[in-house]
Amino acid sequence: MSRRYDETDHESYERPRRRTRPRTKDRPSYDEAVEALVVTVDRGRFTLLLEGRIVMAMKSRPLGRKGVVVGDRVRVVGDVSGDDGTLARIVEVVPRTTTLRRTADDDDPVERIIVSNASQLVIVTALADPEPRPRMIDRCLVAAYASGMQPLLCLTKADLRDPEELLSTYRSLGVPWVVTKRGDDVSAIREQLAGHTSVMVGHSGVGKSTLVNALVPDAHRTVGHVNAVTGRGRHTSTSAYLLALPETEGQEPGWIIDTPGIRSFGLAHVEPELLIEAFPDLEEMTEDCPRGCTHGFTEPECGLDAALEAGTTDPARVESFRRLLAARESKHED
Repeated sequence: MSRRYDETDHESYERPRRRTRPRTKDRPSYDEAVEALVVTVDRGRFTLLLEGRIVMAMKSRPLGRKGVVVGDRVRVVGDVSGDDGTLARIVEVVPRTTTLRRTADDDDPVERIIVSNASQLVIVTALADPEPRPRMIDRCLVAAYASGMQPLLCLTKADLRDPEELLSTYRSLGVPWVVTKRGDDVSAIREQLAGHTSVMVGHSGVGKSTLVNALVPDAHRTVGHVNAVTGRGRHTSTSAYLLALPETEGQEPGWIIDTPGIRSFGLAHVEPELLIEAFPDLEEMTEDCPRGCTHGFTEPECGLDAALEAGTTDPARVESFRRLLAARESKHED
């Protein structure tokens, strides 16, 4: 005979409990992780240099959306043998010393870290074929100063044009510079790169990849050509790549990071009032400016205007700074 249930039965009834893993806030310590250097990034896969061998890795889930870029020093676990088919995991990014950032243009709210832990920004500019673009040089200088990096101006193709005209614009800034010719010896720039991790930036067609191949003969970076109609180069490097400079007796070791050719260098991440710091020759002339002066084209009683009237500053430098400031404030590329 089946049992009948009444309203008192619920008092003794216990609902079955689900078996769940206890929650914990503890995170893995990864004590066994080893440090490696990010050489390049390709579609979510990272090429690392670890104790002289190449190791392929992927980013671990706990890192979430945290970016990993060329030049990063990272801690990795898993198979770090470097054997074919093996894949390690990046579990931590070591705090960066510097970050080179840019946006697509001045209206882009999303800034992008190009590389990290570099000490020098090498701005590669052709003197001709294609024509130099001084305002792009200025933008790169601002990015270098904002990142805490030392700039180096590298002028290529000096066999096509005298570099003095362009150098005269930047000599007062105290920016170190080096001039190269096609097929010429690269020992002068090699000396400037020794002891640094240097990022090389420049337009397509300025000879950046040719220079990299001369500095690191086994780099095999693809070399492009300049379009005779547009005067612009074709992108050859498709991703940033870190390369060790060959050891040279009497010189400190160094690294170079080759980057894809750029056609714009947005400065949305740099505050407009900080731009004047990238022009130290002009900054010293603004000490007596009225409070709140931005040193732009329309500012009354600006010290830059007084210096122009007195002939104590280079008008091209003031024009370059003010156009850069105007472009940054109006959120448009100059």
